[in-house]
Amino acid sequence: MIRVAIVDDHPIARRGLETLLSEAPDITVTGLAASAAELTANGPPSCDVLLLDLYHDGDAPCIDAITRLRPGTHVLVVSASARPADVINSISAGAAGYVTKHADADMLLSAVRTVASGGFALSAQLADILQARLTTAERGPAEPPARDAGLSPREEETLDLIARGFTHAQVARRMGISKATVDTYVERIRGKLQVGNKAELTRAALRLESGTEGR
Repeated sequence: MIRVAIVDDHPIARRGLETLLSEAPDITVTGLAASAAELTANGPPSCDVLLLDLYHDGDAPCIDAITRLRPGTHVLVVSASARPADVINSISAGAAGYVTKHADADMLLSAVRTVASGGFALSAQLADILQARLTTAERGPAEPPARDAGLSPREEETLDLIARGFTHAQVARRMGISKATVDTYVERIRGKLQVGNKAELTRAALRLESGTEGR
């Protein structure tokens, strides 16, 4: 069973998410709270995935809560906001996924399962935000930051595509190479950047794009 905790300051939203998740045969809800502070008042949450409303604590997004909570659980942001800054900052802070509250039930359940297994989940309508941020052409005329991390141009291209949500097979088709070669590139990237799963690869791509790697 996938253990899920829910943090949302709207009681109806909390109960709605609880009802939806409880109907899934492989998911159990282990905690409900109006804020991250309330959820952790008696210690770390006992869950595999934490559904976190991004604006549950006032007018500012609770990015710091993601940073605090993610070492012990997979944080999946569920928010009404689709602002690029909120999406990028949440992922950079360690969120393993971001789903808007406009997503349908199947998308949410799929995201929970993906995140629980160590994957990375993103609402389809948010993919363009990452694509715009990660497009190599938008890095300008300066030398791409990824080069400073020791990535070859093909490894950099692979990282960009993986971070945008493409599978290894899809990356292979787009780059005109075999899937085995993509697998090799990804292993090299993981070794050079010291990252593991897809969520960590995505965060690494964001750090490299902004030129903050190693700072």
